[in-house]
Amino acid sequence: MTARHPRRWLILIALCLSTLVLVLDNGVLTVAIPVLTEDLGATAQEIQWILASYILVFAGLLLTAGSLSDRYGRKKVMITGLAIFGVASLVATYAGSPELLIAGRVLMGIGGAVVMPSTLSIMITVFDDEERRKAMSIWSSVLMVGLIGGPVLGGALIAKFWWGSVFLINVPVVVIAIAAAVIWMPESKSAWRKPDPVGAVLSMVGLVSLVWVIIELPERGISWPMLVVAVAGLTAFVVWELRTPVPMVPLQLFRDRNFSGGSLSLVLVQIGNGGLILALTQYLQFVLGYTPTKAGLALIPMAVAVILVNGIGVALGQKIGNRPMTVAGLVVLAGGFALMSTLSADDGFGMVAVALLVIGAGGGLAQPAATAALMGAVPQEHAGVGSALNDTVQQAGAALGIAILGSALAGNFTAKMPDSTPEAARGSIGEALAVAGSTGDHGLADIARTTFAQAMSGTFVAGTIAVLGSAVLAFVLLRDKKKPTDAGTDSDSGDALVTTY
Repeated sequence: MTARHPRRWLILIALCLSTLVLVLDNGVLTVAIPVLTEDLGATAQEIQWILASYILVFAGLLLTAGSLSDRYGRKKVMITGLAIFGVASLVATYAGSPELLIAGRVLMGIGGAVVMPSTLSIMITVFDDEERRKAMSIWSSVLMVGLIGGPVLGGALIAKFWWGSVFLINVPVVVIAIAAAVIWMPESKSAWRKPDPVGAVLSMVGLVSLVWVIIELPERGISWPMLVVAVAGLTAFVVWELRTPVPMVPLQLFRDRNFSGGSLSLVLVQIGNGGLILALTQYLQFVLGYTPTKAGLALIPMAVAVILVNGIGVALGQKIGNRPMTVAGLVVLAGGFALMSTLSADDGFGMVAVALLVIGAGGGLAQPAATAALMGAVPQEHAGVGSALNDTVQQAGAALGIAILGSALAGNFTAKMPDSTPEAARGSIGEALAVAGSTGDHGLADIARTTFAQAMSGTFVAGTIAVLGSAVLAFVLLRDKKKPTDAGTDSDSGDALVTTY
């Protein structure tokens, strides 16, 4: 192995800034919806498109963007994506209509999809196996800060300025990230390969359709025509990629135990996390009466635990390896979900804080280790598309968690509400509290809060099972590389490729 890149930690700053702006944007937008509805006169359907357009475009373009970064250069593609995201943020900032804001969100989705695969792929090319775990730990901590800080920052900006400021804040961060990338970051790309436009189109059609089905599931049920398009598109994509001589996505990556094991484990974790955020934010706001900003601040114990345990995990991971770290972290994470399943309407924030600390500790141990195992199995020539595969499966898992566990939560709430309650109050806790507020029925409000806590318990039990399932998969599939021999070669190179310079 040659000398480590002298500017690798400065490069990591640029990568963290590039990812932070994407995470912050989604967080700040969640608290801007009521103001957007009032100022732009947006309908419920237009609000849904403002939220959904970004994720649809983002998910649909990830694989294509990862392939482009491998072919044309990861630095170049990332800077291009940041520029698109910055321009799109300006469009959204000064949008005077819901239609223009939706257009801005679509452009932001394009920029985000172009940026995201490049961050991890550049990371695995400038950090070797020994330091990659530490780099990913820092990167994960920054993501958690963005996740928690987004709603808090959004609430503060809206209170002080106007809703457009939640998009305008992206612009200076983008400018700094582009400048850091230009100054510090080296270019890296794989050997030239023939483009695969058929694979790109099929992946976009299949992924966009699949995410559309998932988004629509909680409100309207399964969209069978879109599900048929999704299955047909993704099936055709897999068949094409296996048969074409120069595939856009090397599906043989899934033959590697670490890649497939890491991917499947992270999918199940994200399904559980999707249900966690959905259920917990409603519990904090509807049951405990928190504002959106206070609900965001309530997640701080989880963020603190992730950041602190990430540092411990780096030291432990060097000694015991990715597999035991991932399994142990997932078991702890499942314990946090189990604690959440015991919450009642009268518990208050104390038990929530304890459960979030446990969840943060488990995530801090497991996620960097699982990601390191997964990305350590990706050859450098496929770093971009390998990163995109990782991003895609996690996005799909989070969306599935929100859709499936969200539907289960709503169904459980309706089933557990007493038959004597008004029909208009049986759909969700928000509807029930609205009816109680308009009629002055405090008893109905108490029943709704108690019923929601009971329904939420089932959601967290399902999340516990999903995370325990991911722990079993990690134990069965993941394999740690053996220590290098005296001759300096990797005696287990079939499991993961050692990055060289």
